[in-house]
Amino acid sequence: MTDLAWLTAAQAVALIKRRALSPVEYLDALLNRAEALADRLNPFSFVAADRARDEAKAAEKAVMAGDELGPLHGLPVHVKDLFRTEGIPTEYGSAIHAGNIPEADDLLVTRLRKAGAVIFAKSHTPEFGHKGQTDGPHFGTTRNPWDTTRYAGGSSGGAASAVAAGIGPLGLGTDGAGSIRIPAAACGTVGLKPSPGLLPYEEAVDAFFNYAAAGPLSRTVEDAALMVDAIAGPDPLDPWSHAAPHPVATRTGATLHGLRVGYIEKFHNRLLSDEVAANTRVVLDGLAARGAQVEDVTDEIDWIEYEGRVMYQANIAIAGGPHIAKFGNQMDPVYLGFIERGKGFSLEDYRKAQVARTRLYRRVQQLFDRYDVIVTPTVTRTALPADFEALDGQVMIDGEENGLTRVGMSPYCYPFNLTGNPALAIPSGFASDGLPTSVQLVGRWYDDANLLALAGLVEIDRPWADRTPPGL
Repeated sequence: MTDLAWLTAAQAVALIKRRALSPVEYLDALLNRAEALADRLNPFSFVAADRARDEAKAAEKAVMAGDELGPLHGLPVHVKDLFRTEGIPTEYGSAIHAGNIPEADDLLVTRLRKAGAVIFAKSHTPEFGHKGQTDGPHFGTTRNPWDTTRYAGGSSGGAASAVAAGIGPLGLGTDGAGSIRIPAAACGTVGLKPSPGLLPYEEAVDAFFNYAAAGPLSRTVEDAALMVDAIAGPDPLDPWSHAAPHPVATRTGATLHGLRVGYIEKFHNRLLSDEVAANTRVVLDGLAARGAQVEDVTDEIDWIEYEGRVMYQANIAIAGGPHIAKFGNQMDPVYLGFIERGKGFSLEDYRKAQVARTRLYRRVQQLFDRYDVIVTPTVTRTALPADFEALDGQVMIDGEENGLTRVGMSPYCYPFNLTGNPALAIPSGFASDGLPTSVQLVGRWYDDANLLALAGLVEIDRPWADRTPPGL
């Protein structure tokens, strides 16, 4: 049998259901691995070992009794520390909530459990998921399995680091400005930001103005689809979920004849790593070889970098500002910096930004009159240094400064939170520094299943799941 650490979720579930793999044995292997790699990677805020073992024993008993089994039966899954977990600490990456133990599970955690998953750990997030790297004064730094001197991305960096290191094949993350896709790119995993409401998102403070989504991080496309299929569906707590159809792929087969692909190489970034650009072009060439019509998008598009920042940082100022008086000396300096900058925007700035969001939304939807899918790099380069200064640090691209992270590293991500289009990050290859590169596929609203199907073909042409970090 394949080393248990590198089983895919689909493999593990199939083995469990046919009694070829003990859920208890599988969980213990992952718990041992989590303990062995904790100091090296720091992916988890809490490991619920005893409770998870009880759940694994119950899962094994159900298998042996011939009970009806869910699509994730017996599968160990970790969830980001932004999701409430009943009886398991949920601290949101912040000293403000140190020791907080919820009395009820989040909606999606409930669905994972109903599907048979064993929730064995909470994955690290920066304070309230505010930035694209996973570190902070409350827990230290989460590191990249491919090179521990590099960051794991963020804010779902704990999930991406664990998945890439073989500490559980599936993690549930969140993405409000690239927080699934940035760590997926950094760590060489699959990461999907779904369409609005496809996975109902109970954690949104403002359900109607929400631009965040919950989604999977995994080593294979099949596993990402497995999680989405298991927990998708409407819920009254998320108004966006009422219109979300269950994802079904309409484009099937190995050829892509008739598929129209538009490639956008740069947004508001001046530079793109030569190696990221080259690997992205190889992916596009693979799509063309299967029959897709691929062309560069030449339209001038205002990606509203400034207006997007107004909304993002002003919202953080409202959410985080009240905590400063009591907890300011324990809060992340970057979070405090975002609060300070957010306070500087006026109501007029905010309303103009909201109007700009509508303008961007409509402009992007017009692209889908001509294209079935948009392709971009996911980020501009391989993973940044683990100690990168996130507030004012300059992102270096092939030896040149490329701006702050929102422009210099991840300009391709946040716009699709603002427009709602599903966006999927998948590995595109490796760079000369040994780290993975990533490509982003963007589709029409609720075309998530077709994005996953297309990504599955890319995975066949440029397989990545057989590559594992050195020394692991």
